[in-house]
Amino acid sequence: MLSSIGNYFERLVMERIHGVLGENGSEFDTTYIEDLACVALNYLPPRYVRHAVDLASHLSDSDHRNMREEVSDAVNFAIATTQRRQGARDENLE
Repeated sequence: MLSSIGNYFERLVMERIHGVLGENGSEFDTTYIEDLACVALNYLPPRYVRHAVDLASHLSDSDHRNMREEVSDAVNFAIATTQRRQGARDENLE
C-alpha cells in the first residue's frame, strides 16, 4: 500500500487505548496493545486519508465528537473481547 495513505482511526484508537490503559497505571506489553488495536479497528469502518489534517478540517465539531465516541466504544469492545478470550483460554488450560 502507498505510504501516504492511512486509516484516520488508527491514531485515534491508539490514543484511546493508551489513555484507558494509562488510567489504571498498569504496564501492558506491545502484543496486548496491538491485539486491542486490531480488534478495535476491525470494529470500526475504515476512514482512509492521505493527510489527517484534510479530514479533520472538513469535519464539524459534532462529527469529531461522534468519531471519538465510536473509537471509545470500539476500544471498550476490544478490551472486553480480549479479556473474555483470555478467560476462555485460561479455563481450557486448567
